[in-house]
Amino acid sequence: MKRLSLSLAALALALCCAVPAAAKTYINGIDANYPPFAYVGEDGKPSGFDVDAMNWIANAMGFEVQHQPMDWDGIIPALLGKKIDMICSGMSISPERAAAVAFSEPYFTIAKVILTGKDSTLTVNEVMQGKYRLGVQRGTNEHEYLETKKAEEKLAFDLRFYDSSPMAVEDLLNGRIDAIALDSAPANDAINKGKAVKIVGTFAPDDVFGVAVNKDDTELLELINEGYRKLMANPYWVELQNKYLK
Repeated sequence: MKRLSLSLAALALALCCAVPAAAKTYINGIDANYPPFAYVGEDGKPSGFDVDAMNWIANAMGFEVQHQPMDWDGIIPALLGKKIDMICSGMSISPERAAAVAFSEPYFTIAKVILTGKDSTLTVNEVMQGKYRLGVQRGTNEHEYLETKKAEEKLAFDLRFYDSSPMAVEDLLNGRIDAIALDSAPANDAINKGKAVKIVGTFAPDDVFGVAVNKDDTELLELINEGYRKLMANPYWVELQNKYLK
């Protein structure tokens, strides 16, 4: 009986050792309404270019990821407060943000455009120099850029703040604002969805997107950078762009 018990104990130990350790789970904070990069679909599930890309990277690099929709203007405080582990959601790399968080290598370049109603005759210069109502999503690089430009150059445009680009588009269509300053991707998304709007030009230099993590989370940053290198070398990278960005 003693020999049998020892054999059973050895078998149990072997089975225990054979079970792989659970993959680490990271929480990705996303803008709940920033199509086509990140948004919550009609099925209630997070979706978009960044969501699918990070899902692929997590699978390739051996970790789990959960996407947590959040208000954009509170997303960096949530990262700094350890409520989330990363921000992969169309976040532009800027000196101000880089002073607080660490960024991955850039993975996308985005233009900054002015959107007007389809029948509008306004130009970018007229919007920027005149007394027009200009919508912008709060907490974005566009927000920061326009507030600084308005103060430094004593410009007359009236900034109106929104929680998301689609909300600004609806106010533009309803005549509550004259134009919107936003990234080209959500602008094109609105056009592709049949909204009666058009891009009239750019108003600022291009931005690049990166994934933000806490400065002390070097292990996660290395995983993300290596994951993007693998993704960009895989045909799925082109599939993602064709699916969301064409």
